[in-house]
Amino acid sequence: MNQQGSTAQERRSPLAKVVSALPPGTQLVIGGTVLLGAASYIHLMAAGYSLGKPEMASVSLLWTILMSVGLGLFFPVEQELTRIVAARVVGGQGAAPVVRRILLITAGMLAVLTVGMAVAARPLADTFFEGHRSMVVALAASFAAMAAGNVSRGVLAGLNRFGAYGTQLAVDGGLRIALAVGCAIAGVRSPLVFALILAVAPLLAVLATVRPLRSGISAGPAVGWGSLTGGLAPLVASTLLSQVVVNAAVISTRLLAPDNAPLVAGLLNAVVLARVPLFVFGSLQASLLAGLSSTAAAGDRSGFSKLLMRTCGVVTVLGVAGGIPATILGPWLIQVLFKADDVLGSLDFLLMSAGTLFYMLAMVLGQALLVLHRHRLQLLGWATGTVALMVTTLAPGAIATRVCLAYTMGSLAAVGCMLAALWLTFLREPPGAAADVQGSSRRSLVDSA
Repeated sequence: MNQQGSTAQERRSPLAKVVSALPPGTQLVIGGTVLLGAASYIHLMAAGYSLGKPEMASVSLLWTILMSVGLGLFFPVEQELTRIVAARVVGGQGAAPVVRRILLITAGMLAVLTVGMAVAARPLADTFFEGHRSMVVALAASFAAMAAGNVSRGVLAGLNRFGAYGTQLAVDGGLRIALAVGCAIAGVRSPLVFALILAVAPLLAVLATVRPLRSGISAGPAVGWGSLTGGLAPLVASTLLSQVVVNAAVISTRLLAPDNAPLVAGLLNAVVLARVPLFVFGSLQASLLAGLSSTAAAGDRSGFSKLLMRTCGVVTVLGVAGGIPATILGPWLIQVLFKADDVLGSLDFLLMSAGTLFYMLAMVLGQALLVLHRHRLQLLGWATGTVALMVTTLAPGAIATRVCLAYTMGSLAAVGCMLAALWLTFLREPPGAAADVQGSSRRSLVDSA
């Protein structure tokens, strides 16, 4: 029997081996993530075929701002919730006090953002949305929906309820597809309608997973405000800078060439296409953070290091597998799929694909620094990447090539800085110091929880 099991193990397909290397629970999230990733393409395809170039540029910019500012502000909330709730689960403590205070913090962040947008509605509309203030309202609603989704998924991931996590992603993606395709078939020509899909679908998805969310939250010891905001503040700054790196190409092009709507729309299409591996990586992130948090809280230094290295290997495979077809077929695909103009070449897609690979590796290393309670070193990495991006963007040359190269250089600089930080503060520690490091990691996580 053991011999048969050993033989079956040896005959596993390469895909099965890759899947088995992923953190526990990832497989349950992959289906929802794939559907949500596909929904982003279908939504933009439907908008591209339904709207004119100026209107499509407005939708492109709204999508980019939402992914930059929204994820920068609210994805850290999901990360901190996942980390703290997972640590509490390991310690046998309920998460209700943490969730209540995180909800208040998130509501405050959303209120400040909304008030700021209301005050600056006119310049925002004139700069990004062809003067339509209704698009600013749609953006604010999308921010609220994103905040609700990140809070709920942070709790679900920390509780290891990845089935409900994946369900929320799948419902969100399914609704985006249905609404976008329905609008296209109905002949809708309003950019506002396509923008509101980004608010309606996520909110309905959150409502669909309220029951498993509430049933998993139990009473526990109180948590101090300082232990939440102390890590959240640098994490928000880090994530905002990371989103600048990954999304700057479209906004930079709008500012450098405000009258070139076809290039703005085409660059968004290229960014989305080159980031196919990043959508898959989204399914890895939640379970990676929960897995790293659990191994660190349990003092399992060896398990932490192995999980980190395996994840970097999987991410590299994803980046190469997605980058090769994007480089070869990208210029043609954006014209066929998104009705884009012929404004980008294979070099631009190669740079975008390389940037995506480096960006995913930086995200993995950043997660490791986060779990080790080294938020400021993660912030330093993304700050270094942002500086590299800005310097490259301001260099002479064709705009499209500059902004694509800036993405690559910014991501690569972040990888180098965070890898050095992780090596100097954790990975190079001699075996004899393992227990001290494990105990320190465990105490910092439990104290913060």
